[in-house]
Amino acid sequence: MMLKLNHGEVWLANLNPGRGTEPVKTRPVLIVQSQALLDAGHPSTLVLPLTTRLTDDAEPLRLRLPAQDQLEQDSDVLVDQLRAVDNKRLLVRHSLPMMRSACVGFTPRYAR
Repeated sequence: MMLKLNHGEVWLANLNPGRGTEPVKTRPVLIVQSQALLDAGHPSTLVLPLTTRLTDDAEPLRLRLPAQDQLEQDSDVLVDQLRAVDNKRLLVRHSLPMMRSACVGFTPRYAR
């Protein structure tokens, strides 16, 4: 079954195993891959992990997401931890419609 992924959605993903400074465990991730590749059914997806270990004044390396819907705690998007994950690592979609417009800055201009 092919997942229906959308740019700007937050999904729960299994990021184990990790190496070095990579965030690990099952955690929310922000989908930043272009919608064109997502619609083409590409087998991997570019994501940014989220963390609840908040760091104030850390822009541009972290962006704050307020708790809402299934994201139960305020979280930071780890902008410096961009990674491609196999779509099999994406487990559950979170309902965060506001992120779809907020993450336009993460999309390369040529992919819009």
